Amino acid sequence: MTTPAAITLLAWDRLLGAGARALRTARAELKRAGLPPLEWYDILVALDRRGAMRPRDLQRVLDIEQYNLSRLLARMQRAGLVTVAPCLSDGRGQIVALTEAGVACRTAMWPAYAAAIHGSIEAPLEPDERIHLAGMLQKIA
Repeated sequence: MTTPAAITLLAWDRLLGAGARALRTARAELKRAGLPPLEWYDILVALDRRGAMRPRDLQRVLDIEQYNLSRLLARMQRAGLVTVAPCLSDGRGQIVALTEAGVACRTAMWPAYAAAIHGSIEAPLEPDERIHLAGMLQKIA
């Protein structure tokens, strides 16, 4: 096994640190606004963009563990943001769909999330730096 170069380790540490700070900022903005947690936003956006889907497909899209997704969906269903219904083509499966309240919630969450994005990336970086960052992250994503 090859040991990564010191600069690679520094880049790794800074990437993880920047990601963690950005998530903390987003979570804090949502909490300050009295809105649901960031994880709910990710589910709402995925369903809004892709339409109703099976939990296993949602799990793949979000790269989230099944037990975490089940717990989140149960809470969101109790809040009236999603429906979880039997899959007509597979009696054992389920379909998760966004409700009108879910769409409204996602819409209400966006300004706080956008403020976090602005503060984490847009404000500290010039436009050309953001373009460069997006290109570099695409290479490693």
